[in-house]
Amino acid sequence: MSHRIVVVGAGYAGLRAAKRLARKLRRGDVTITLVNASDRFVERVRLHQFAAGQRWSAASLRHQLSGTSVQLVVARVTEIDTTGRRVCLDVAPGAIGYDTLVYAAGSRARLDDVPGAAEHAYAVADLEQATRLRQRVAELASGGTVAVVGGGLTGLETAAELAESCPGLRVRLFTGADDVGSGLAPRARTHLRRALDRLDVSVHPESVVAAVRADGLDTREGASFAADAVVWTTGFRAPELAREAGFATDESGRMLVDATLRSLSHPEVYAVGDAAAGVSVSGAPSRMSCQAALPMGRGVADVVAARLSGREPGPVRIGYVFTNISLGRRDGVVQFTRADDSPRGFALTGRAAAVFKEAVVRSTVRSEAVTSKRRTGWKNSPSGV
Repeated sequence: MSHRIVVVGAGYAGLRAAKRLARKLRRGDVTITLVNASDRFVERVRLHQFAAGQRWSAASLRHQLSGTSVQLVVARVTEIDTTGRRVCLDVAPGAIGYDTLVYAAGSRARLDDVPGAAEHAYAVADLEQATRLRQRVAELASGGTVAVVGGGLTGLETAAELAESCPGLRVRLFTGADDVGSGLAPRARTHLRRALDRLDVSVHPESVVAAVRADGLDTREGASFAADAVVWTTGFRAPELAREAGFATDESGRMLVDATLRSLSHPEVYAVGDAAAGVSVSGAPSRMSCQAALPMGRGVADVVAARLSGREPGPVRIGYVFTNISLGRRDGVVQFTRADDSPRGFALTGRAAAVFKEAVVRSTVRSEAVTSKRRTGWKNSPSGV
């Protein structure tokens, strides 16, 4: 009987894991099934561009998987039955059994942190949310105020993209920190602040948002601000699937795993990407990012293949190389880092940083597509703006 591997989620980590497993396990006694809610690969790191009104197209998962043995099932996972070892679906066949499960369900915006955010705020954590924001931005293009809450990478990129693409908008950026770019070296932080000033993004430091209204927001400090749209980027959490199934999870719903990305509570299950609380080289939990997701997807495939071959694998290394921040289409910051995510002294800024980031983003899709092209001969048009 075939050993059944099921991968839940076709984001950066899940897609990489499924394709690498197919390359490493060229055996008739193994089946690999990839379950995803859509038949498209969504470049999540471009959703702020899409929300700002730019052209964008999602890559076909069937093209991405062309020439591999991976079976794609387009369905939403409603439940994971750990006793029966089944992934339950919202469409036929209703459920898929597994012997090994790779959980790559991604993350979603934390809209339940403050009153009113879930009802009134917009987000860019998935395509549906970004589409809703895009429609609102189109309505406000000739004038209006957008408040972006959160001074992390998503908030910075969203604020800059909206300001550049829609010059008629007034963009405000709210952060609880004392300034933006606190994790950057001084030169990169200075460039970031100058870029936001150039784009006329109004930065409100030490402003913790306590409530979101239909017409604006209130801060913990007692100030109120009017806004035609509030964009919530303060953080992400994993879906409830893992917790509801009884897996060991952290406070953000991420599955707790060991150094080989194996579940601490269920040894037949692995987790990768934003849905996994992996351990980085610094000893801290892995950061929710594409940069962590890709090595996790690659690493879990090597781990599973080794164990199915009777070998005990080593730990999966989750380290960092740089932090990319796009500041519109023609400007940016690339802060080079040590493996533990601490900043080095060197950084790219300006046009060079924008070109660098675009090349990195394109490579996350193109590298997979090129592999399939070499085996099957089909030509791929890289997804992009």
